[in-house]
Amino acid sequence: MTTGAAEPAHDSEQATLPERAAALVELLRRNATRTDQDRCVAPENIAALDAAGLFSLTVPQRLGGHQACIRTLVQVGSELGRGCGSTAWTTSLINISGWLIGLYPQRTQREVYAQDPGTRACAVLPPHGTGRTSDAGTIVSGRWGFASGCLHARWALLGMTLTGEHGERRDQALALVPMHQLTIEDTWHVAGMRGTGSNTLVADGVVVPAHRILSVTHALQGTYPTEFKDEALYRAAFVPTLALSLAGPLLGLARGAMELVLASLATGRGISHTHLAREAPSTQMQLAEAASLIDTATLHLLRAADDVDNWAASGQCMPLVNRTRARMDIGTVARCAREALDLLLNVHGARSFAEDSPLQRIWRDLETGTRHAMVNPAIATEMYGRALLGIEDQITPLI
Repeated sequence: MTTGAAEPAHDSEQATLPERAAALVELLRRNATRTDQDRCVAPENIAALDAAGLFSLTVPQRLGGHQACIRTLVQVGSELGRGCGSTAWTTSLINISGWLIGLYPQRTQREVYAQDPGTRACAVLPPHGTGRTSDAGTIVSGRWGFASGCLHARWALLGMTLTGEHGERRDQALALVPMHQLTIEDTWHVAGMRGTGSNTLVADGVVVPAHRILSVTHALQGTYPTEFKDEALYRAAFVPTLALSLAGPLLGLARGAMELVLASLATGRGISHTHLAREAPSTQMQLAEAASLIDTATLHLLRAADDVDNWAASGQCMPLVNRTRARMDIGTVARCAREALDLLLNVHGARSFAEDSPLQRIWRDLETGTRHAMVNPAIATEMYGRALLGIEDQITPLI
């Protein structure tokens, strides 16, 4: 495999994007409880992210965005996750929606970004709706749950089954629809990632023109309708890229927990009925193991991101075994982040679960986020094992 010329994402300005995210961590921490309680990212967070340009990571540079590589996307997600899991998750999924829009024809991209490169979108990939072709366009109806970021979006990408005039199945697709043509139902009542506001979107007979319909079937094969074939970012492998957008915030949650526990230990807190926690070998060993698990998660996350970026730069389709390895890497991030947090909770003790403790919110967020189907470690392990053995029949078409 060869790599292509350096993309705009690697210049000095774009290299500062994770630093911009890191600079917002304390603001996100201060607002994390309110974000959780309000079930919506705090307005101050949205304004700060917007001012820092962190909603346009994946918007084409020719339309005013950063056109950042996938490595930068996961690094930004990881930094923001240190401060607030819900804010990081929402930001990352808004950015991956921007990447999806970059796969559409130029006409579609201009409709979204011509006036504002910071325009936000949300996406729901599963085909929970139907699209019936007609002379006027595709008539879209359905209900799409788990629409993370919908409370802050102006556009939505909605998965659907495309049918002909007589109901015959033609394709699976994504329809790009303005939010004002949809209804939001307040259905996101959950234990973790509460602030993502991942409610349900409803469409009833919305007409979508042909240039705002993207074939998921073709996308899974690496074929995208964008006319700008020289832009490597929009050649990235479809499913691994979508899955990677979820992994950065999960790693960030574990990193944030480590920082909080270390800060607590620095105050000289003791273990009940024993001596100072920081002097206890059990504390030292569990911290070391948690740190190593976080390091492992980081290495797997960056390897997967770099693999996606390098194959995109090469102009070649990412092979199936590499795509399943990327999913395995992402599953490893989820598993290691959970295991690291479990050790950190052991160190911090029962006080971790006090209602005013940020650790209990991190625990809820991580336990919820790591159960997403795209990052499920067991599914990823089976997929990768089958690919290594050359078994063509996979458990999911989303590879």
